[in-house]
Amino acid sequence: MAYLKDVEAANAMVAKHKTWHAVNAEHVVRMQHQNRFKTGLDIAKHTAAIMRADMAAYDKDPSKYTQSLGCWHGYVAQSMVVSLKQHFQSLQGRYVYLSGWMVAAMRSEFGPLPDQSIHEKTSVPKLIDEIYSFLKQADARELQDIFATLDDARATGDKQAEAKAISKIDNFETHVRPIIADIDAGFGNEEATYLLAKKMIEAGACALQLENQVSDAKQCGHQAGKTTVPHEVFLAKVNACRHAFLELGVEDGVIIARTDSLGAGLTQQLPVSNKPGDLASKYIDYVATEPAAGNMKDYDVAVQINGEMRRPKRLPNGLFEFREGTGVDRVVLDCVTSLENGADMIWIETEKPSVRQIGDIVRKIREKRPEAKLVYNNSPSFNWTLKQREEVLEDWTKEGKDISAYNGKSLMDPAIDGTPLGIEADRRIQSFQKDAARDAGIFHHLITLPTFHSVALSTDTLTKGYYADEGMLAYVKGVQREEIRRGLAYVKHQKMAGSDVGDKHKEYFAGEDKALKAGGEANTANQFD
Repeated sequence: MAYLKDVEAANAMVAKHKTWHAVNAEHVVRMQHQNRFKTGLDIAKHTAAIMRADMAAYDKDPSKYTQSLGCWHGYVAQSMVVSLKQHFQSLQGRYVYLSGWMVAAMRSEFGPLPDQSIHEKTSVPKLIDEIYSFLKQADARELQDIFATLDDARATGDKQAEAKAISKIDNFETHVRPIIADIDAGFGNEEATYLLAKKMIEAGACALQLENQVSDAKQCGHQAGKTTVPHEVFLAKVNACRHAFLELGVEDGVIIARTDSLGAGLTQQLPVSNKPGDLASKYIDYVATEPAAGNMKDYDVAVQINGEMRRPKRLPNGLFEFREGTGVDRVVLDCVTSLENGADMIWIETEKPSVRQIGDIVRKIREKRPEAKLVYNNSPSFNWTLKQREEVLEDWTKEGKDISAYNGKSLMDPAIDGTPLGIEADRRIQSFQKDAARDAGIFHHLITLPTFHSVALSTDTLTKGYYADEGMLAYVKGVQREEIRRGLAYVKHQKMAGSDVGDKHKEYFAGEDKALKAGGEANTANQFD
């Protein structure tokens, strides 16, 4: 947005209206810049273009992977993005992740719930809207500071400072970032998925993550009891999401097809096969069966496979079991099929953090879909310390290294932290995302629940100290002093809540002399200048 040209155009527009004498055209332009996204669809289109450009950049150079942290509140997302701008001066490659797990656990009117799609589905688009309200407010706050600098430069006649401030306005990087939003298994049939997708896109989501579990029996990706659906059921929901994007004019919208097949041993239904070798038959081939002859009971189920009648293994709850050891093959088929039928990227839910494991699977997928890119869950459900130390020991054993120093010891013992084992495991954890982006096709790395855990940890630290002998020092030393020394804007909490922007609006509307402002000399926030 070219600031001075916008001011010129606004002056011409205001001049046409004789009764608008109280309107300052430059103030109008400033408010327009502070609220450049008028609707959620404006946001979805803007952020989808960002994500598509990042995907293209990754295809050329795998070191250009992207990252996000899961956020359960608009304030959490805002503080993360504000910190990113402060520390890195750029938001390139940084997104926001909206976790269905955290919506269920922290945003449901029922209270804390497990990740089983039993929370209100409307809470997801509401959270998307909330996050973008906070990110837009961060734009308004930062631009207000730049406008103040511009006014000061003009007041002192500093042309160089004035030009610099205008350049900052014209090149301002918005805090509004792409959101990858978890739509779970679609919260119902394909029509229900479409309706929810529309609401999420209208709120601003540019990327929807959809999983292949049964909607009414959905489980967290890292719990037992996961039950998948046949491909035709899942692909209908993928298609529903694409129709929702296109209906709303978001052609660059991104669909991420998640497969839980690696840890899912059950299916709710056997699809209808029309001919050998079709998707339905491939799905049925993975079901555990035995010869029907001599094994059938009244009201039992049988299916003919390659000319032989076979009895699928059915549990008392009516679900069918898959054959053991078929998880990887089912994942590959899921991913290839999704990419061939409208999905843009894939998500493979794994049981441990292993570049080797995910890389082996991706190579099989890329034999048929060379363009395959992944979104990967760097999950807090993994014990990263334990699993990486186990992997190091396994590698060292194969290499013939002496590991006797660690025999019989708990791998979680803090005494291991400074040993060669602890150091090497930490090195692998640190380079995990970079290595996986290069060797396993992972375009986007996210942590689903980091702020759930970080809030618990910081609250525990403050609580323990405050209610003990430290008293107020626990807050001052552990929180406020650190905010000041790190230069965190949030030490001025009134300003971050919009007080300064509101004061400026009062000046615009009532005049500088008549505006009753909160930010005068008596405001204690001045102690932090």
